[in-house]
Amino acid sequence: MLRYRDLLIVEQVFRTEKTLLATRPIYHQTDEAIRGHVFCSFLALVLRKDREERLATARLKPEWRELLTDLDRLQEIDAEQDGKRFVLRTPVTGIAGKAFQAVGVALPPNIRDADPAPAA
Repeated sequence: MLRYRDLLIVEQVFRTEKTLLATRPIYHQTDEAIRGHVFCSFLALVLRKDREERLATARLKPEWRELLTDLDRLQEIDAEQDGKRFVLRTPVTGIAGKAFQAVGVALPPNIRDADPAPAA
């Protein structure tokens, strides 16, 4: 019974992911495209499960759309001043910072050299 319930959860997650990622409808012309689609869908499921487990361990349960909105606000641009190039990153807002910490992702600094000095 537990395995059957897991199957229902997997099917619901696939439907949710496809809706959130706006991947419907997809019409495949080849077997390779079908296998690629199934592989990418399965990979998305594995990554989502891993993310949810890590967030649960950190006692976080963010709303998925809220997290996506916060991630959409995160941007980088290249800038140049006095012949030097820099990469500028927007500050992390909302739940995104805690989510990055929970999954073990370290963000680069808000301002960094675009042309690092060559290693000796």
